[in-house]
Amino acid sequence: MATVNATIAGRQFRLACEDGQEDHLQALAKSIDQRIIDLRAKFGEIGDTRLTVMAALMLADELTEASHKMRRMEEEIAALQDARVVSSDRAKAASAAVVNAFNSAAERIEGITRKLNQTVGNGSGTAIG
Repeated sequence: MATVNATIAGRQFRLACEDGQEDHLQALAKSIDQRIIDLRAKFGEIGDTRLTVMAALMLADELTEASHKMRRMEEEIAALQDARVVSSDRAKAASAAVVNAFNSAAERIEGITRKLNQTVGNGSGTAIG
């Protein structure tokens, strides 16, 4: 288990983290510290506890918004996947309909050709097709 010394709101904190996560934890601490600095600049000296709570609430709000956005995106992805399946099914049905139409047309042409061959065969002996 690794430890990190981080400064938040002018106070030093010794924080434990998993090995390899030191830089990430340090960056998180700097982010919180910067939020508190920004709040202090905006609201003045209203107390470290209030500033820390306000920073935590801002982070919680961002997290909530990100969770809602992620949920909406997951729903959109699911809807797009459903639409893709429906579209694929429609494309397969359309393809089958085109194949059936061509087969039907080919059968009709073959039937007409047979009739013409019979008609021509009775007359001159020259076959068509």
